Amino acid sequence: MVSDYDFSDYSDKSLLRRIEKILSDYHLTFEELKIKLKTDRVFLEQVVRDITVNTTELFRDPKVWQTVKHRILKKLQEKESINIWHVGCSSGQEVYSMKVLLHEAGLADRAHQFATDVNTDMIERAKQGVYPYRFNLEYLDNYKQVVQINPLNYEEFNDIPFTNYFSVDEIRDTISVKPFLKQNIEFSKHNLVNEENIFKIKFDLILCRNVLIYFNNRLQNKLFQVFSDNLLRKGFLILGAHETILGTEAFNFIKHGHYYIKK
Repeated sequence: MVSDYDFSDYSDKSLLRRIEKILSDYHLTFEELKIKLKTDRVFLEQVVRDITVNTTELFRDPKVWQTVKHRILKKLQEKESINIWHVGCSSGQEVYSMKVLLHEAGLADRAHQFATDVNTDMIERAKQGVYPYRFNLEYLDNYKQVVQINPLNYEEFNDIPFTNYFSVDEIRDTISVKPFLKQNIEFSKHNLVNEENIFKIKFDLILCRNVLIYFNNRLQNKLFQVFSDNLLRKGFLILGAHETILGTEAFNFIKHGHYYIKK
């Protein structure tokens, strides 16, 4: 059996930790693991899901989302159509965070979001848009900081309830995305390592947050070039809090605080 997954350019330390956990969880030796990966497609897909990292939350890092709201979306107001690519979208909370801000800015009908991940379980969960309530309870404060409070004027408070966009069921312990938020969003499986832009369009904004930290420098640089090639001129790129592009000139980017602009 031949697989098109390639983890050779993942961070050695990160990959080793995950392999050690897989060996322990499935009670396998390394040789047994190799044989099973070659002969069992279902097991292979499960291991891929185990290796990939799926940490996300609604409005993660509020300062970044404040920047999206007050700077980036304002600069996209004049465009007739807006294309956004969420790379490594995991279970979709950040995709829906963006949709809330697009809706508040009056851009929801003009914006098309494309969200990709290598983990098919995460893609299905993202499509459903149902998340544990207690697990996400602390993130309600993120919503308040981004949607209700204006960091440029703390005297301003926008009384926009969380329930405008999400249904809360405390008995079932769920937060569910309201159906209208799912419009103009396309979720797709995508292998970032060996597939480039599967949508064959250029983007106004690309978000790839807390994904690149698990790759080595060679793969990071390859992907920075992919992002540059697939952004429109003056398009925006947002990375994770601990990710950065060294030598931005080589990739045609200018850094502005929490984001980059393609020259």
